[in-house]
This record gives sequence, structure tokens and C-alpha cells, in this order.
Amino acid sequence: GGAPTETPLGGPAPAGRSRGDGLRRVRVPRRLIADFLKIAEPNTNRGERGVETCGVLGGRLVARGELQVTTLIVPKQTGGPDTCAMTNEDELFNYCMDASLLTMGWIHTHPRQECFLSSVDLHTHCGFQSLLPEAIAIVCAPCDRRLPNSAFHLTAPPGLGIVQRCAKTGFHPHAEGNLYQQSGHVVFDAEAPLDIVDLR
Repeated sequence: GGAPTETPLGGPAPAGRSRGDGLRRVRVPRRLIADFLKIAEPNTNRGERGVETCGVLGGRLVARGELQVTTLIVPKQTGGPDTCAMTNEDELFNYCMDASLLTMGWIHTHPRQECFLSSVDLHTHCGFQSLLPEAIAIVCAPCDRRLPNSAFHLTAPPGLGIVQRCAKTGFHPHAEGNLYQQSGHVVFDAEAPLDIVDLR
């Protein structure tokens, strides 16, 4: 989530989109964003500022060394206008284990804000990307006419290491720039199916 007073943290890297050098391609079903926004809609429209919603991207390693997002898992969660947090993570972990799914990142809404990663988002995503270098953070910002949604990842270097070493919690400034960028290793696939599992 993004704090109301927080600006995009240094924004994406100046290069804009990474070419994904050294990263395996991640195929994402094109329908994922529309399906997730529909699930999130009651929260997005709640009150004056809305409530963030998050989901986890599950998937598998497929042919040619590509990673395929196959499943959107909506975990039990709490949220506010600029935050969302998963609860009962053991249930989520057990579901992924039982279904033989890799955790390939996450998706969340910014109901009234721009499409960017806040400091809290950076720390949340750090956990995913530390386990899988290709992990992505998809932000859906329906009020952002410039960029209503995008897939991001921490730069590596320097972003991943900086966030891994940061012990701060909550919203806090990161003076360093170039901490994250749009993900050039993501392909949205119009033909790919998507399973949706709502654990709420």
C-alpha cells in the first residue's frame, strides 16, 4: 500500500522497463488483472478512500524454463486505504504446498492512489523476491489514468540488497533511488487459464 503522504519512492528505475536480464520469463494470464479487480471491487469502493486487497500468485515451472502463473490465491487479510496484510499465512503456505505451487509474487490494489510501490510494498515484495528472483508485484490502481496497472520487481542490484538490509517498518523514506522497476521479464498471455482460490 501507499501512505497518503508518500510519493513514489524514487519511482521506477530511469530505464523504465528492465529487459529482464538473467531472469526467466514469467507468463501471466491476461485475465488476472480483470478477475482480481472484480474480486477486490467491494473493498475498492468501500468508503471515501477504499480498502486495499491483496492476492498471491501461484504457479509452476513449465517448458523452456519459463514460469507460468496458474493460480490467484486470495488469502485471509486485513486492509485499509493504504495498506493490506495477509493473515493466517500458514493456511496459504499449506495450500501452495498441497497444490505443488511456487509462490511467484503478489498482486494488490491502490484504490485511490497512483501505480507504484510504497516502502511497505517494497518490504513485502522483498520477501517474495528473496525466495524467487523472478517474483513480481502487480499493482492495480484504477484511479491512475497514466498507469492503471503494472508488474514491478526490486532492482538487483541495488534495490533487493538495500531493502533486505533495512530494519525499518511501516511507511518510511528510502533516500536511495532505483530501488524497483517495471518488470521486462513478464508476458501477459491471452490464452492462459487461471484458477482462483479465495481462502477468505
